[in-house]
Amino acid sequence: MGDQVYLGVDLGGTAIKVGLCDEQGNLLQTDEGPTGTEHGPDVVLENIAQYARKLVTESAYTWDQVAGIGAGIAGFLDIPEGFVKLSPNLGWRNVPVKKILEEKLGKPVKIDNDANVAALGEAWAGAGRGIANIVCYTLGTGVGGGIIINGRIYQGSNGMAGELGHMIIVPDLEAIDCGCGKKGCLETVSSATGIIRMGKEAVERGEHTSLALVENIMAKDVFDAAKTGDETALRIINRAAMYLGKSMATVSVVINPQRFVVGGGVSKAGDILFDAIRKYYRECTQETAQEGVDIVPAILGNDAGIVGAAGLNLRG
Repeated sequence: MGDQVYLGVDLGGTAIKVGLCDEQGNLLQTDEGPTGTEHGPDVVLENIAQYARKLVTESAYTWDQVAGIGAGIAGFLDIPEGFVKLSPNLGWRNVPVKKILEEKLGKPVKIDNDANVAALGEAWAGAGRGIANIVCYTLGTGVGGGIIINGRIYQGSNGMAGELGHMIIVPDLEAIDCGCGKKGCLETVSSATGIIRMGKEAVERGEHTSLALVENIMAKDVFDAAKTGDETALRIINRAAMYLGKSMATVSVVINPQRFVVGGGVSKAGDILFDAIRKYYRECTQETAQEGVDIVPAILGNDAGIVGAAGLNLRG
C-alpha cells in the first residue's frame, strides 16, 4: 500500500485511545490502553508512543506510511508550540508534548484542545463532512465547543475560541456561579450538570414531578420524565434548549456557519431536545442569518476525538 495514513491520539485521564485514519478521514483501526496518569507525564507519553507503534504494527500499514500524529488533550495549551500549560485532568503543568513525542516517534506531531479535535472529527468525517463552516457543541458534564471555518479549526488569538459553554447568556436574576469563576454561563443550564441541578432543585421545592421518585437524579432521568409529559421535566429541558438556541443565534450573526453539530451524552436525548433547540433558534435568530442553517446530532460518538486528532496534520 502506498497510501499515507494519519494517527490520532485521544488522551484522557483514564484511557488513551489511538486510531489510524486515511486521507479522507475514514477510521481504519483503533486501540486503547490505560493512561497511567498516576506515574507522571514521562510514563504517559511513553505509553502513547507504545500504543501508537502497536496500533500500526497490527494494521495493514507500515510506520513509514504514517504522515503525522495528532493528539487531543483537555486543558490549557500553547497549541503552536505543542505545549501543555495546565491539564487538571492529567495533573500536568508545563509539559512539552510535541517535542517529546516527536523525539520518541520520529513523526510530526500537533496537539489541540479535546473539544476542538472532536469538532474537527465531525467536520472532516462526521455530521459536518463536506461543509466548510460548522460550529460544534458538546453537551456533557460541561458544554464544550469547536469552530471550523473553511474546513479548519479556528483557535483565536490564544486558543480560547470555541469556549461556547462560557458564553454569559443567563440573565443576572437567574444566573448562578460557573466553575470558570463567572456567573450565568451557558454551561450552568445546558450541560448534564445543569439539568441535574435544576431537577434536584425542583424536587427540593416540592414540585409535583415524577423526579421526586428518583433516588439519584441523572440527566437521562429528566429527559425520560419529559418524554412522559412531566411538566417540571419539560420546563427544565425547554430552559436548557432555550439558552442553547439563543447562544446559537448569537453565533450565527458573528460567524454565520452552515451547520451546528451537537454531540455529547446529553445530545442522545433525541428529538425532544433538538426540536426545542431548533424552535428557539428560529425565534431568536435574524431571518437572513438562519437561512440554510441546520442543527443536527453528531454521529461519530466517542471516535470524534481520535478522528479529529488524526486530522490535525491535514486540517488543524
